[in-house]
Amino acid sequence: MEHKIIGQTVPAIEFTLNKGESLYTQSGAMTWMSPNISLETSTQGGIMKGLGRMFSGESLFMNTYTAVEDNQKIAFASTVPGGILNVNMTSGHPGLIVQKGSFLCAEPTVELKVAFRKKLSTGLFGGEGFILEDISGQGNVFLEVDGDQIVKELQPGEVIKVDTGNVVAFEKTVQYEIETVKGVKNVLFGGEGLFLTKLIGPGKVILQTQNFNDFAGRIISLMPKSSN
Repeated sequence: MEHKIIGQTVPAIEFTLNKGESLYTQSGAMTWMSPNISLETSTQGGIMKGLGRMFSGESLFMNTYTAVEDNQKIAFASTVPGGILNVNMTSGHPGLIVQKGSFLCAEPTVELKVAFRKKLSTGLFGGEGFILEDISGQGNVFLEVDGDQIVKELQPGEVIKVDTGNVVAFEKTVQYEIETVKGVKNVLFGGEGLFLTKLIGPGKVILQTQNFNDFAGRIISLMPKSSN
């Protein structure tokens, strides 16, 4: 299975599939494809897994595309300016915990399911960081990155604090906590919100330079208000 990135601002990834090769993605993510590719829509593992993905920001149904002849092309595009990251889940890979909405597509040998954090406080106060996606298995998975990607390799015990919306993914060896910003003035006037994500090594952490929720909030704040 070959693939290439097309475009720079809002890129797409185009695959060349031979007969029998497949990829799956969330509903509605396909951008273009050759005529000799079959489509099968399913809950990808059952209704409960489908409902779990809905909570994590993905669709209830997943689409699996399979080439019925050699040299068939299919493309999936990112939704906002940024990039597309390929992670090769080889044997021995610890697996990934992924921010909701970052999953783009994967080979059928890669499993995607919802990952609830053990600490209830993370869910009550962590906002977008509570419900994440658990990626395991072997094969290639492709993630959408908003803005530019920054990859950090944390050493054992090494800590990095990140705005939750700037986290793309991290290996399962990395511990994940929600931490409150200290000080009333810092909370009210610091502009960083009430909570930060605390990541503790060892393991690889993938960050993105754009927090799309913050970006969307700024756009909304500039829209004219209705006089009614």
